[in-house]
Amino acid sequence: MSDTDDPLRAVRVAKRESLEALGVDPYPYSFARTEEAADLERRYAGLAPGSETGERSIVAGRIRAIRNSGMFIDLHDASGKIQIFCHRDFLDPQGLAAVRLLDIGDLIGVEGAVRRTPRGELTINAAVVTVLAKTLRPLPEKYHGLADVELRYRQRYLDLIMNPQSRETLRRRSRIVAAMRSHLVHHGYLEVETPMLHTIPGGASAKPFVTHHNALDIDLYLRIAPELHLKRLLVGGLADKVFEINRCFRNEGLSPRHNPEFTSLELYEAYVDYTAMMRLTEELVANIAETVLGTLRLNYGGTEIDLSPPWPRRSMAELVHAATGADFLALANAEEARRTAAALGAGLTGRENWGQALEAAFAARVEDTLIQPIHVTGFPRDISPLAKADRADPRLAERFETYVYGWEIANAFSELTDPLAQRARFEAQMQARAAGDEEAQILDEDYVTALEYGLPPCGGLGIGIDRLVMLMTDSPSIRDVIAFPTLRPR
Repeated sequence: MSDTDDPLRAVRVAKRESLEALGVDPYPYSFARTEEAADLERRYAGLAPGSETGERSIVAGRIRAIRNSGMFIDLHDASGKIQIFCHRDFLDPQGLAAVRLLDIGDLIGVEGAVRRTPRGELTINAAVVTVLAKTLRPLPEKYHGLADVELRYRQRYLDLIMNPQSRETLRRRSRIVAAMRSHLVHHGYLEVETPMLHTIPGGASAKPFVTHHNALDIDLYLRIAPELHLKRLLVGGLADKVFEINRCFRNEGLSPRHNPEFTSLELYEAYVDYTAMMRLTEELVANIAETVLGTLRLNYGGTEIDLSPPWPRRSMAELVHAATGADFLALANAEEARRTAAALGAGLTGRENWGQALEAAFAARVEDTLIQPIHVTGFPRDISPLAKADRADPRLAERFETYVYGWEIANAFSELTDPLAQRARFEAQMQARAAGDEEAQILDEDYVTALEYGLPPCGGLGIGIDRLVMLMTDSPSIRDVIAFPTLRPR
């Protein structure tokens, strides 16, 4: 049976035609409301049961319940619910006829006097009912809601209508991003925008999406990171502190923590190193939690997480050694490192260098155990082509990643500013790419040229906004915090 043959839909289409026969436009151009439901609840919080105000209000929303053949309607808007009383004492015959053609799910506007029923329900005595959108499909059954998780993601509009928790999750996401932006602007950061179409995919080790520009007849890449453009702005002296809340795209697999398009914060600050970025990460996340949640203690999946700064700082090699007894800093070469990582259960290709083997061992044995916030420092230079070498050990980079509940939520460097060293790092990446590493970075000649004009010492930080929102909304999947996640077509 096709959608157009659906008998429930046919009934609603017939009601739409009946409304038109009454002279009612079922899809008007606009509607001037004066209040939302929550406004009325606040204003008349002290109104006693059985009392009338004599004051008229105009509200609009979606019908979620109809009782007594349309006499009582529960009208929901973005702020809450208000009861509507439809009776011939207040409505003219045409209005009553229109009410009889209404269904659950329809959008209406209502004007009338506000009262509180003897049972205590704030109510509007409808004097005028305006149809704003006649729905042709019924909503999911009220008490079971939209239980099909896959359908919730595919038809997010239905999920938002039926599930208050879904609405609150996405609203909280908006507040989290607003608090992030406010904190950075308050601390002197300039918000900027950089391109989403790149001629060279750079700024991260990831596989890009490729598109084609017809007029220029060139392939372009959807942004995998804004890093190299943001650092160009520091070279140009636009500001000493810049940030971008950006959408990035990576042509990789999907998981509860990965979506092909995702949102991140990336920022750069001149004249500081990665230790300043650690402090900023703690301050920023703690400020967001206090602003949005009102607490630094949150519950995720039944586990209490304490975001109170400062957070511990431990090196990757130290954590692996503590968990397994394997000391990668004592290993002489890549072959020994690969053999050790394999013995620890790390999945390897056999081509890993020393740093990649250490990272694989860390991912296999340590990462999932990092529940409370921690800065993991001492990343191998082999896997950090845009970071300065560690001042104490040239095998390592001045880089950290912040982990909470076993996830990386932040990544930061003391940024590499030496153009000759940067060229050498890019060339090493190109060799790895030629050897089969699809995620190795490509030499960006213009970026190296920009460095030759002088990039000041700086720290850089990236924070995954989707994962941060997951933590602050107790959401088990990244799809819960993205309004329209990527899904395989049916």
